[in-house]
Amino acid sequence: MIRITCPHCGPRDQDEFSYAGDATKTRPADPATASAADWHDYVYLRDNPAGPHLEFWHHIHGCRRYVKVLRDVTSHQVLACGWPDADLEAAQ
Repeated sequence: MIRITCPHCGPRDQDEFSYAGDATKTRPADPATASAADWHDYVYLRDNPAGPHLEFWHHIHGCRRYVKVLRDVTSHQVLACGWPDADLEAAQ
């Protein structure tokens, strides 16, 4: 079981959360002028890294806030947690 520390609620089991996506993707800066290729890359293309990776999780059975999680995808160990605007890469 993965334990995720919600900054608002504290440590909770993974089943209180829903995976909300890759936290490393950046939305096109100007959606009106972004090309179809830019949107295709943002919406569909994802890396499949081994090791630490930034993810968004939604605390659906708690405070209903989004949490950014730095998790080692090979061991499922949670390395750091914070609000969506937190700089968790410094925790590596």
